[in-house]
Amino acid sequence: MSITLVPIARQRFPSWLKRSQSEYKTDLIAIGETPRAAEEHSSDALGRAFPSGAPTPGNTVFDLVNDTGQIVEYLWIGRDNSDDASSWWVWDVLVDPEHRGQGYGRAAMQLAEDHARAEGARTLGLSVFGFNAVARAMYESAGYETTSVKMRKQL
Repeated sequence: MSITLVPIARQRFPSWLKRSQSEYKTDLIAIGETPRAAEEHSSDALGRAFPSGAPTPGNTVFDLVNDTGQIVEYLWIGRDNSDDASSWWVWDVLVDPEHRGQGYGRAAMQLAEDHARAEGARTLGLSVFGFNAVARAMYESAGYETTSVKMRKQL
């Protein structure tokens, strides 16, 4: 099993953007945001990153392509929101459900680190939703450390 990062084709970018926003909205609803707030939050976040609806400098979306040439999903990586050009962020990474558990997520994160390092990054951060225990365990085993925790109780 191996994967490579291939910049997403320009013609596929609009459908990726729409899908990414929809997935983010779904996750925000899962953590308690109202559908309206989640729609606004996801639209604003992706609109800031891709104001023209196309790839921008500082944000790269890659297809994750396995050794048979199949796209197993994507990685979005770029500089974080600080003024520190050496601080990078994994904004989104996804492996299709039928390809999970085969090491693609771990391989994608290693490639993300390699890409960020080659671009001058000294740190690479990410956020993971609390309900995603599998991803959190994988990130921790890959050396990522918890830097903040948000908590909430349903009443």
